[in-house]
Amino acid sequence: MSYTTYTEDFIENLYTHLGIFLPNQLDLKEITFRLDIQLYYWKNPSQVLFYNDKAYIFLYENLSKQQMWQEFCHELCHALWHSGSQKVMPYYWIQYQEWKADNFMLHACVPTFMLKKLLLPSEINKAAQFISEQFNVEPELAYKRLQHYSDNHYEERYALLEGGNHIGLRKEYRKK
Repeated sequence: MSYTTYTEDFIENLYTHLGIFLPNQLDLKEITFRLDIQLYYWKNPSQVLFYNDKAYIFLYENLSKQQMWQEFCHELCHALWHSGSQKVMPYYWIQYQEWKADNFMLHACVPTFMLKKLLLPSEINKAAQFISEQFNVEPELAYKRLQHYSDNHYEERYALLEGGNHIGLRKEYRKK
């Protein structure tokens, strides 16, 4: 039996509430618009700022599209789950928040509920490349996410390792 984590469930609920069901619908501008979060690009490192109980995401403007999406998902975690200034927080609390944001980013970039719908190549490097292309993430992140998914979803891992060389949506998710 396969179980999902709180983070996986949260992201699925968030995205489906926003009307996002497929990888090609994952768009940072649309997500910020629907969540009423202001998005800005600047020459400094990416971060979230809060003002009058409103979140503002600032992304470093010189990132690739893949890096931008990954940074956005990291900062989105801070916007949704964290508050306050890290400048006054204890070091280990900051480390904890960053770990949570990195984990959230993996799941927000490549959501489990979307990943489950895909038929992946049985060879792990090809599967990671496919995920990279479908979800607009760097190949290294796709590989890490695939490993994470495989470790946490035994049934899906078995299907991935033993399955055929299919790419695309599983039959039950294809449009009729």
